[in-house]
Amino acid sequence: MSRKPTPAVAGEWDAATLMPYRGRWPVIDPSVWLAPGVRVIGDVELEEGVNVWFNAVIRADVHRIRIGKRTNIQDNTVIHATFEKYPTVIGADVTVGHSAILHACTVEDLCLIGMGSVVMDDVVVGTGSLVAAGTVVSPGTKIPPGSLVVGVPGKVRRPLTPEESAHLRESAESYLGYVRSYRSSE
Repeated sequence: MSRKPTPAVAGEWDAATLMPYRGRWPVIDPSVWLAPGVRVIGDVELEEGVNVWFNAVIRADVHRIRIGKRTNIQDNTVIHATFEKYPTVIGADVTVGHSAILHACTVEDLCLIGMGSVVMDDVVVGTGSLVAAGTVVSPGTKIPPGSLVVGVPGKVRRPLTPEESAHLRESAESYLGYVRSYRSSE
């Protein structure tokens, strides 16, 4: 079923930001914040409090993309899927660092995907995990909850410390603060 954003939601963004594909419009909660230059295309759902930063592309033209509450997608990130095989599903309170690529994967709640990381097809990043900057997670990898993943190819190095785990939630919360700041200056 094709769903078009309500006029109140669609009115906040121009046609360069939201684009249907084969009759499927992005479905976006009214609380979502999209920075200038963002493109959201096709069968995408953005839940409450999601914030997407400058020049990120979320392109659901070959399969669906779902992004959970309060997740932040930082500048120049690309999110895509695999044709009729793997969607991309991102949980709640996730931080996706600048210039990351998420392709046809699942990132569970409270994760941090570091800047410049690549997470490939059929990967599952378990709840509360941290993928270090520049890591490439190979297709089909299953990362246990609470893991630190580093390298090319990405390998689980150890469980996160309690301090590192606390930082994951703080990261998501800090971006909600940035959204409030940007909205107050509009």
